[in-house]
Amino acid sequence: MNKPKIAVHKFSSCDGCQLAIFNLGESLLILSQLVEITHFAEAGALDEEATVDIAIVEGSVSTSEDVARLQKIRDNSNYLMTVGACATSGGIQALRNMANTGQWIAEIYANPAVIDSLDNSTAIKNHVKVDLELWGCPISQRQLLMAIRALLFGVMPVEEHDKVCMECKRQQTVCVMVTKNEACMGPVTRTGCGALCPRVGRDCYGCYGPAENVNTQAMANRLQGLGLVNDEVARRFLFINSGADQFYLQGQRWKT
Repeated sequence: MNKPKIAVHKFSSCDGCQLAIFNLGESLLILSQLVEITHFAEAGALDEEATVDIAIVEGSVSTSEDVARLQKIRDNSNYLMTVGACATSGGIQALRNMANTGQWIAEIYANPAVIDSLDNSTAIKNHVKVDLELWGCPISQRQLLMAIRALLFGVMPVEEHDKVCMECKRQQTVCVMVTKNEACMGPVTRTGCGALCPRVGRDCYGCYGPAENVNTQAMANRLQGLGLVNDEVARRFLFINSGADQFYLQGQRWKT
């Protein structure tokens, strides 16, 4: 039987999620024996227009060329899965959505006319149908392998919407907000990282994006109660996942 085919496509990003795939180590070698990786430029495989069972897309849409290329990828794939904060919410580069991009380009480049850049950095789902989103900066390797396995069996993976606080409780991690007055975003951030930051005594900064049924207003009020001024509260929301609606709207309310 022919092996299922998988492609990994990069758009505007830091490549961190692709490095997370590399860091699978032995699991990646096993995966490569079970599937055919037709396109993964960082790993050397180049066939961007191949028809595949699963297209894994990293990065945000930031240029007009991105839009056209993304549509071809969607047409050539059975499932399209986005991975990482850039692909799911526009990433940290979506901070430019709140500024004058044209002015920035004019101030930085000697010949701005040659720069192909959209005014906004947007998530993949804003342009094509996305079957599954894996949040994180970078993504969870565990979640990625589980998602690939489920999709290859024709089953949609169960998405994890729990808050980081729930993960802390499961691991019996001491709450840094309660015990250290840290401005932790855990109450409104989805898990997936294994509560990595609270486990080492620091606050969560929301790299996995909004969890399900979050109360961002209560979160903002609590951050203010911890001593953060309005702009500091806004920056807690307007960071890696500023393009996520729940974080963007709350961040805008607190900007001064």
